[in-house]
Amino acid sequence: MRRAMVTAAICLGALSVNAHSACVILLHGLAKSDASMAKLERAINASGYKTVNVDYPSTDFPIEELAHRAIGPALQACSGESEINFVTHSLGGILVRQYLSRYDIPNLNRVVMLGPPNKGSEVVDKLGNFPGFRFVFGEAGLQLGTGALSVPRRLGRANFDVGIIAGTRSINLLLSQLIPDTDDGKVSVSSTRLEGMKDHLQMPVTHVFMMKNPDVIKQVIHYLRHGTFARDGDGQDGSAQAPGPDRQM
Repeated sequence: MRRAMVTAAICLGALSVNAHSACVILLHGLAKSDASMAKLERAINASGYKTVNVDYPSTDFPIEELAHRAIGPALQACSGESEINFVTHSLGGILVRQYLSRYDIPNLNRVVMLGPPNKGSEVVDKLGNFPGFRFVFGEAGLQLGTGALSVPRRLGRANFDVGIIAGTRSINLLLSQLIPDTDDGKVSVSSTRLEGMKDHLQMPVTHVFMMKNPDVIKQVIHYLRHGTFARDGDGQDGSAQAPGPDRQM
């Protein structure tokens, strides 16, 4: 009986989302592809949202051009939907900030960012001048540092509803030594924070695999539905650690 009630509640939740005709655009990170967001896409779709998982050439163009190339067509694919949401990993979050700095999305609802280098990454500062870095990561990679070329640092505060998940575990101890703070192997927790954000959650996951972590996926869907991350107890300061180990899937 209890199981039947839970199933009914899930179905009603999905119907409620569909009634609002909601679309979720997914944007992967640097040197990744839409395949990296496939598990997250399936879960969001199963929750009742229309999904558009964008595959964009992240190492071929600067951030300014990538934002237009990735988000413009995705918005067209969501045409007719009453609300637009974004779920991003790493560079994907910077593309959303870049796009919104130039264009309005009138029916924008919520944005969830996973491991975004909102204040830039010290890893780029230290490795950007190494031979081969630009060849592998492109101009967009060089724009993710904290120095004069940094795009994230010049984009300003968020004027949209955004929740951010930061990882606190690393599988790359060498890169972590370049980051002067708790980090996920690529981005520090402090760098993920963005002035104007609505919620911030730290989770024991790594940068590379966070978008595939089941607990992260649950938090993403919770934020899309409720505008806050789920926490045990009444802690609402955005600093709580959510349970669940990082998993490589």
